[in-house]
Amino acid sequence: MGLMEQGMPSNIEGALDVPLSHTGAGVMAAPEEALSEASVSAAKTNTEGKTGHSAPVTIDPVTQAAAERLRTGRIGYRFCKRAFDIVFSLAVLVGLCWLYAIVAMAIKLDDPHGPVLFKQVRVGRDGREFQMYKFRSMVTDAETRLAQLLERNEKTGPVFKLHDDPRVTRVGRVIRKVSLDELPQFVNVLKGDLSVVGPRPALPREVAEYTDRDRQRLSVKQGLTCFWQVQPNRDDITFDEWVDLDLRYIRECGPWVDLKVIARTVVCVVTGRGH
Repeated sequence: MGLMEQGMPSNIEGALDVPLSHTGAGVMAAPEEALSEASVSAAKTNTEGKTGHSAPVTIDPVTQAAAERLRTGRIGYRFCKRAFDIVFSLAVLVGLCWLYAIVAMAIKLDDPHGPVLFKQVRVGRDGREFQMYKFRSMVTDAETRLAQLLERNEKTGPVFKLHDDPRVTRVGRVIRKVSLDELPQFVNVLKGDLSVVGPRPALPREVAEYTDRDRQRLSVKQGLTCFWQVQPNRDDITFDEWVDLDLRYIRECGPWVDLKVIARTVVCVVTGRGH
């Protein structure tokens, strides 16, 4: 499963009408604690020659009010959203079980010595941490090799993005292109960790560097897809712009907006613009 000051469209329609992330069935966990020093270096690297955190750092009162309404009111929307999450995730898990099997076998054949699934601690609503699942698309020591790549980071802010990441496997490049690596996250949706639509969940080391304004994106349930996910130029969007999109979702979310984001996400996947 997301910018006003940065020149992004000023309304929901504008943002969404533009054409739109080791053997046996094992699970690999990411060593988050091993990356604490790396995250500090990343923060320094990301600000060199780039915009960095140029957006306001204080809490946006309009977004705060919208989040409070979602927390204490809008009962009909919240009920429908959770019901949709359950039904949709069950339909995907059952209806696409054959695809899950194919992806798992492809990962195994490409790298017999690593697990199929990759699990990593992410931060959900109100800072609650949970284990998020993905099909493994990188080498088994990807997290330990991160420090060697920090100076090549192409993203501003606390996040790390590298277009030609050498840690990605052959199968990983294919499943990332069409977002098949995200399929196991429907288990997280079914469990209630995520929603189908909502801000993408961040890593604890990224959240540790958030400003008060950045932390507002954690005031709602995180999701599989979001406004950022369906932007045609999302790789060029700065972290501050990404946050702005997430805050806009909080302010203007509703059934129609959610359906449009899902529809645009399907277009991204089908056309191979998933990553």
